Amino acid sequence: MILQIGISVFVFIEFLNIIILYFYPTSTKGNGVGVFNSYYNIKEENKEFVTYLVNWVAGAKLIFIMVGIVVVIFGNYETQLFTVIAMIISISSFYWKLFPAIKRMDNKGDITPKGYAKTLNLMIVAFLGGFAFVLVMALLG
Repeated sequence: MILQIGISVFVFIEFLNIIILYFYPTSTKGNGVGVFNSYYNIKEENKEFVTYLVNWVAGAKLIFIMVGIVVVIFGNYETQLFTVIAMIISISSFYWKLFPAIKRMDNKGDITPKGYAKTLNLMIVAFLGGFAFVLVMALLG
């Protein structure tokens, strides 16, 4: 049950991010791209491409949440356990390329509000901590 709750919370939060990306991409909440100052300075000939990439990210997130829903509803204990481990590993990949990039942009003043990289870091740490807690509780329980 704890595994299902952990995966479901992640699915819900990612669902909110998908809504933002598809319908309110300029939002500064969740995964909205409104925090990136350069988003507002896109050349007209590049807007279609950037819109495509934003929607591609939303589509990739949609795949994750649909798989999460299937695992919660139909997965057995082992499948749910390894899904949580996979989530920890995949979310940790944020620190490989994305965090260094957003930290550089934040330091250069390319992100509004200033300090957003720290906020995003805390959000990712909370995801990882939450999944680690769920994993430990499942293994102990």
